[in-house]
Amino acid sequence: MPGVREAAEATLGELNLTPDPFSTDLVRRIAEHHGVPAGQVLAGVGSGALLQQFLQVHAGQGAEVVHPWPSFEMYPLMIGNARATAVGVPLRDDAHDLDAMAAAITERTRVVLLCNPNNPTGTVLGTGEITRFLDRVPQDVHIVIDEAYVDFAETGSIADGLELARTDERVTVARTFSKSYGLLALRVGYLLAPESVLAALKPSALFFRVSAPAQAAATAALDATEVMRRQCAAVAAERDRLRDGLLACGFAVPPSGGNFLWLPLGAESSRFVELCAAHDIVVRVTAEAGVRLTVGTAEVNDLVLKVAAEFAAEQSGPTR
Repeated sequence: MPGVREAAEATLGELNLTPDPFSTDLVRRIAEHHGVPAGQVLAGVGSGALLQQFLQVHAGQGAEVVHPWPSFEMYPLMIGNARATAVGVPLRDDAHDLDAMAAAITERTRVVLLCNPNNPTGTVLGTGEITRFLDRVPQDVHIVIDEAYVDFAETGSIADGLELARTDERVTVARTFSKSYGLLALRVGYLLAPESVLAALKPSALFFRVSAPAQAAATAALDATEVMRRQCAAVAAERDRLRDGLLACGFAVPPSGGNFLWLPLGAESSRFVELCAAHDIVVRVTAEAGVRLTVGTAEVNDLVLKVAAEFAAEQSGPTR
């Protein structure tokens, strides 16, 4: 991102000073960027830490948290850290089963997590789907939409989580600078929610303050949003090319709104990982259900397609 490195380096002469604990300037810029009051934004050290804060405050011991599975692998750990009970609801056709998730809500449920696009499957939820789901959720249950990969999704296909948060006080949106803006190592994320929801989190925010270099870098990144969008569009185009190649090899690959693709290989996942490793390609098995492929350069993706063709040939060979 242009200007990001320079903004971060400009703070290095003040490393002996305490950074703004509430990231005031960054919060103001995020609020302006999304057209919301600053009181509806809370910045923190990555969306993961903010999700952990949220669960500890709004769920806690004895509560239940409903979430899709497989999804972001840290959800069960975060929920356990909050001393709540994780209620994982299996995906249907690699996507959130919102009917089953609604049925899983009990009087002990305090939070429902929606991952949109879902990590690792890449599937997306539309506005209509989430709106109908909200109609079935009790008024005292928080809905957190984790939008870590939202910038890689086609705008018309994915729910407008920010608009849902503006119109429904149960909805909180979690976003990060780690993915589309490329600031993973700096750890910056934010929540967008009603002020009453965030007010309960602010006392603990003092212990999750964003560093001065990270605040400066994230602010500069917002100024380069148009560059980010062009880069995400290029990644999405390469993602779709890779998917087409995998489909041609015979793989069942759902459409993805993230910067990754999902291969639901089940028990064969480990073998695919082994073949990739033999070519110095690192992929990850999730919940023993499948493999997540992060989209790389065109050269790397071509190598992935070569490995995929080798795997497909192996699977259809006479010894199978």
